[in-house]
Amino acid sequence: MAAGKQQHSRPWCPFCGMEVGKPSETVQRTMKEFPAGRCQCGAVYVSDATGHNIGSAMVECLVFACGDEWDLAWELIPEDDYLTGIVEDYDDVTHQICPKRNLDGRAVRGILYFVRLHKDIAEVAVRFAKKKELEAQTAAGVAPPPIVEPVRDPKRQKRQASKPLVKQLAEAGDVDALVDLSFDDKRTLRFLQKLLYEPLPERRYKTAWLIGQVAARLSTREPAPVADMLHRLFEACSDSASMPWGMVEAIGAIIAARTDIYGAFTRHLLNFMGDAGTREAALHGLAEIAAVRPDLVRSTPFYSLFPLLDHDSAAVRGLTVRLLGRVKANEVIFQIMSLQQDMSELVIYQRGEPVKMTVAALVTEAVAAMRQQTLTLRSE
Repeated sequence: MAAGKQQHSRPWCPFCGMEVGKPSETVQRTMKEFPAGRCQCGAVYVSDATGHNIGSAMVECLVFACGDEWDLAWELIPEDDYLTGIVEDYDDVTHQICPKRNLDGRAVRGILYFVRLHKDIAEVAVRFAKKKELEAQTAAGVAPPPIVEPVRDPKRQKRQASKPLVKQLAEAGDVDALVDLSFDDKRTLRFLQKLLYEPLPERRYKTAWLIGQVAARLSTREPAPVADMLHRLFEACSDSASMPWGMVEAIGAIIAARTDIYGAFTRHLLNFMGDAGTREAALHGLAEIAAVRPDLVRSTPFYSLFPLLDHDSAAVRGLTVRLLGRVKANEVIFQIMSLQQDMSELVIYQRGEPVKMTVAALVTEAVAAMRQQTLTLRSE
């Protein structure tokens, strides 16, 4: 019989000694890298199944404890503001502590990393959470949903969509006609999607913007076809045998046009940051969403974008500055300000139209937005 210290046991909180539940991915969490949980004593914890990512687990656990408020977490001092604890030899499959570090021939190397805020800091975190909720509600009202489309006359003669017709209307920028055609024939969205296969970026961005406008109005009556289109776009992007021209741009345009319905898709745009062919389009899409609902972007692991401020590409640097300015990422304001003399040119797209800018000009806009937020917070 094994000694007592070799027996498997349920994991416990290092602060209160109570057993803790199995960490999970909850709907409230936003960073998503590690499963998390909360003890009855107020401590929070995350699970690292490998035991090799303690640094990342520590950061995520602290931010989670602060209600995903990076500004607050950045200011806290260990011991003075919070306590930490680690429970080792944790098996995330069976939710047990295995002192032998082996279970049925399987290595056990996991940890549970705990953070407990001091009472006064915990109260501040609660106030931040309430403020964030209020900001989300306010942000949702910045761009109200499109007016519900009127019911089309059932006696009217419906038009059939065709690729030449859709292309003609798209080139003319006739959103009204495209919306009418979409109600008549759902293939309109598919024909619009085919127009994204265009080597010229200015045409892709224009088509993507048109798709966003049409989808916004169509979804006031029939959101399902637009949701289906989003899924097709994501599937097309994941097809390694095809070039995802315009797909990511269209995804961003649709989400930005109806954040109230499709905002949950925002986090998936980060999946395209690792590919040089889709990185700029993903940054553009996130910035368009942030212009309407910055809280949707801040509720993703957007901190992973910070290193792009030092990217070799001026377009990537500028688009990152633009995005971080719109989400008021004061965490990196000094790093952004270091680009104030960067006169490299890039092209951004506004309502589908190309506009030449410099990185320095985008820095000026971003810093102004961040400082305005700081002044607003101080005045409250």
